[in-house]
Amino acid sequence: MLNRKHGHLHGGKRASAWGAPKAAAVLLSLSWALSACGGSGGAAQSPVGSSTVKFTVDTVASGLATPWGLAFMPDGRMLVTERGGQLRIVTAAGAVSAPLPGVPSNIAVGGQGGLLDVVLDPNFAANRRVYLSFSEAGTGAESGTNGTSVWRAELSPSGTALVNGTVIFRQRPKVNSALHFGSRLVFARDGTLFVTLGDRGSRSTDAQDTSNHLGKVVRIRTDGTVPPDNPLASTAGAAPEIWSWGHRNVQGAALHPDTGVLWTNEHGPQGGDELNIDLAGRNYGWPVITYGCTYGLCGKIGEGTAKAGMEQPVSWWPKPSTAPSGLMFYTGEGFAPWKGNAFIGGLAGQVLWRLTLSGDKVASREALLGDRGERYRAVVQGPDGWIYLLTDDSNGKVLRLRTP
Repeated sequence: MLNRKHGHLHGGKRASAWGAPKAAAVLLSLSWALSACGGSGGAAQSPVGSSTVKFTVDTVASGLATPWGLAFMPDGRMLVTERGGQLRIVTAAGAVSAPLPGVPSNIAVGGQGGLLDVVLDPNFAANRRVYLSFSEAGTGAESGTNGTSVWRAELSPSGTALVNGTVIFRQRPKVNSALHFGSRLVFARDGTLFVTLGDRGSRSTDAQDTSNHLGKVVRIRTDGTVPPDNPLASTAGAAPEIWSWGHRNVQGAALHPDTGVLWTNEHGPQGGDELNIDLAGRNYGWPVITYGCTYGLCGKIGEGTAKAGMEQPVSWWPKPSTAPSGLMFYTGEGFAPWKGNAFIGGLAGQVLWRLTLSGDKVASREALLGDRGERYRAVVQGPDGWIYLLTDDSNGKVLRLRTP
């Protein structure tokens, strides 16, 4: 239905949003943000990097209504969610299907909520299972509230509908809020499923309360039951699904290709966006420690930037917020100099971040695509080895980065 078209040729330095004047401004902003947030202890700011890799940006498809999640099927077609509640198939040629029936019927669409991420079962070729995260509307006594839930269904043999759908997980408690749903889905190598869950905006202190799911990353089996080796599975009073806590709003998650360890990125308040190595049973600090500050006057939040027993980010961003969303480790051959790099979409920042890693450290980071004025919601490596992006817009696009 929609034809692909070619965009501009980009080189690393030309596409970067970090010229010399902006780099200087970032250093000033960093110093000011540290002062505002209560000290210079904790994790250092990641250096600015640059590359000379040239690439072309293709528009594979457009006309998508605020797309959120993208998953490649074995035949190269894509499942793409639209936040308004639609799931569509996008072909490599850019044809966009009609909405597939069989998605959840009680999606709470509004604010940041709606139909969110999509991921395929590791054994999809045999069981055709698809998992969707969404903001589920409460009913009965919970009317007027909502929370992040996970829907498991099967793609029909014809590939035109979801069938046998059921909710396998519900965030508790549901909250009257349209903010901070988290909602990234990632399968661990052992076949369990990670689900990121936001603090719902108005309930930030609950991120430190392990009796609930607010501001957490959880780990479940594909039927929603709890793996017995979860860190709090045997802790009295704790929600047994919890993997880690002290999160604000995690919207990017991926396994490191070498170690299989979960990495996540999350939105800070004003500044303080983070990239974390997300380990079992660890506390990531929100809202007790943060590199961010309150909206408006940038007042102090919590106790500072570091505290014993709370994890430091691998990398963080000063104000203005970049609002990270999506996370991918590049393992392809098409961009050989970028192999092993991490890529993160920027919503408010309107850039694609490329992070050079040295083990578990970020050696440098570079802002790409800053000249396009688009918000990048999801970052996925395609089976062809190229980099695919979703733009967050009412006329959303699937973009592809490839060599010229």
